[in-house]
Amino acid sequence: MSHKIAFVINPNAGVKKKIDIIDFIKTNFPKHIAYDFIVWKNKDDFESVKQQILVGNYSIAVACGGDGTVNQVASVVAHTNMSLGIFPLGSGNGLARSNRIPMDLKLALKIIEKAEIKTIDGATVNEHPFFCTAGIGFDAHIANEFAISTKRGFVTYFKTTIKEFFGYTPQHYKITIDGKKIETDAFLITVANAGQWGNDVYIAPEAELTDGILNISILKPFTIIAIPMIGVKLFSKKIHTSIKLQSEKGKSIEIEYTGELPVHFDGEPISVKEKLSIKIKPLSLKIVC
Repeated sequence: MSHKIAFVINPNAGVKKKIDIIDFIKTNFPKHIAYDFIVWKNKDDFESVKQQILVGNYSIAVACGGDGTVNQVASVVAHTNMSLGIFPLGSGNGLARSNRIPMDLKLALKIIEKAEIKTIDGATVNEHPFFCTAGIGFDAHIANEFAISTKRGFVTYFKTTIKEFFGYTPQHYKITIDGKKIETDAFLITVANAGQWGNDVYIAPEAELTDGILNISILKPFTIIAIPMIGVKLFSKKIHTSIKLQSEKGKSIEIEYTGELPVHFDGEPISVKEKLSIKIKPLSLKIVC
């Protein structure tokens, strides 16, 4: 089957700005495959990019950027006959890593060239599509701080996390999972379609992208003494064994709280009052991996 590919380029993305993305793709992608470049110039105007993707008769739309770019392009491609490709240029690259897409850019282009496709689940939080994780609490607070930071990359993320930890107050939540009610204080709540936030930091190691289920990780308040062990467990895919983590599964999740709190979907921050509604969208996205 012949493919026509759209490379959707976010020139402001992530940590690998040093390369000329268009030049790199022209140099390293096969000439016999038809492709176009769609450049997302104005970060506040994705609508024009979306229309170009939809009218171009493409079989694959490749998100060239970080998790935010991937989320936007995947949101257009989901529930269509198009497939998502990922050219990973971000800090976390959560969905790329979860689908074993290499961080080496030449190898990532090879994956796109082969065009082997699988279908994975997606989800929505208050109607915003996400494909990796959505959350409320400390990780959403960090996503908010990271979004306004002038520097990108894992080091910045790590420094921000350390700096913000000491001033952060856990919140009280009422959670309903497929009708089951839980009331608890939590440091953070992550609803995971994929197992990781990004950078191979696994908040829900048991999550699977094709099982039609969302994994809910409720991290309870903890003291500074617990930080090293929690850190080790996050990086070694063992956080679900921590006594500080409550793991749940479900298809429909509601989270209620007081006031307005930062929320994130695939690392993109938003502010939401009083209630989150999260739903699984089974097998809604075709992805090249």
